Amino acid sequence: MNYFFFVVKAAIEDFKRNKTQTFLTSLGILIGVFSVVTLVALGLGLKRYISDQFALLGKSTLFIAPGKILSRGGFNTASSLASIKFDNRDLLRLKKLREIKEISPIFSKQTTAKSEKKSEESTIFFVSEAFFDINGFKIQKGRFFDKNDVSKKAKVLVLGPKLAKKLFGTIEAAIDQKISANSVNFTVIGVTEERGGGGFGGPDYDSYMFSPYTTGFIFNPAKNYSRFAVKFDENYSISEVKEAIKKEFLKRYDEDSFSIIEPGDILSAVNSIFGVLNIVLIAIASISLLVGGIGIMNIMFVTVSDKTKEIGIRRAIGARKKDILSQFIIESIILSIFGGFLGLILAFLGTLFIQRFFPAYIDINSVILALGVSSAIGIIFGVFPAKKAADLEPVEAIRYE
Repeated sequence: MNYFFFVVKAAIEDFKRNKTQTFLTSLGILIGVFSVVTLVALGLGLKRYISDQFALLGKSTLFIAPGKILSRGGFNTASSLASIKFDNRDLLRLKKLREIKEISPIFSKQTTAKSEKKSEESTIFFVSEAFFDINGFKIQKGRFFDKNDVSKKAKVLVLGPKLAKKLFGTIEAAIDQKISANSVNFTVIGVTEERGGGGFGGPDYDSYMFSPYTTGFIFNPAKNYSRFAVKFDENYSISEVKEAIKKEFLKRYDEDSFSIIEPGDILSAVNSIFGVLNIVLIAIASISLLVGGIGIMNIMFVTVSDKTKEIGIRRAIGARKKDILSQFIIESIILSIFGGFLGLILAFLGTLFIQRFFPAYIDINSVILALGVSSAIGIIFGVFPAKKAADLEPVEAIRYE
């Protein structure tokens, strides 16, 4: 044990004398650990965000969309989606079903929202009054539009809080203000509570606008819908509801022309995609660890050459092969762990910064994995130069110049 502490102390003293070389040697490990831990943090944050968003929908929610959206647990490619468009006939068919309590047709339009002083690129979602309840929205200021607004085709808007602040400075100031979108004037009647999102191409509901779907016929004279969101009676099982919807839609469409999707199906597909993507990104980031390991091995070979005479003297006065072997392996491990700790510190600071925009978080398992991999790299890539040092003949080593 005393020998171990002696070797560690000697290695640290040596590294202090060569600070630049020590840092550069550990840089590959630092970058690799930082990349791996940060990517895992982003992946975990993304899963948490997606799960939280779907949790808002509840267990009695379904979506009906054109085409076969999902296949074998994943998303279909765009080329495999059907080109049908839903319309009012489909809306009426769904309203007839006793299993369905609430329904909202949905279509959207990209536009520029203009207030008196500012303008912002945004998207208007044209929906029914039931949309907010189905999707778990809550009002922060003002009110949601109601059935009366829908029947009157009222030109009213409910804003996401992020958009409200950008256009009017504060959420309170947005109420009763006018917004122009594609030369149509709307009145803001409410601002939703913050939901977050918008990262990695996900929906940023805090930056969207919502208006009655009947009002949206100004922009959508064909009265087509991109999808339906429904909330069903919990006295029926989800399979019963899906079968009822399917039976009704098969009267008009082929089975492959539409999808009835549970939130859990989408969640599983998204998690599956990002699970694979995360593995790929981590594999790419791990190349830095490999490069770092090779860098450590090269430096240790140089160290063996520099210390050849010292090794010979130590062997001559009684040091065993395993003593020399352990000395260089310990030095390699220290270099790896040093780079690993620096990488973890950077990953922690980077995650704190990312959390301002996205719910990333570091998992203790990724920390243990990163440090374990760092140590393993030190052992693996330290063995070759250590073995070379241990195999040196004492007499030849002492003569070495």
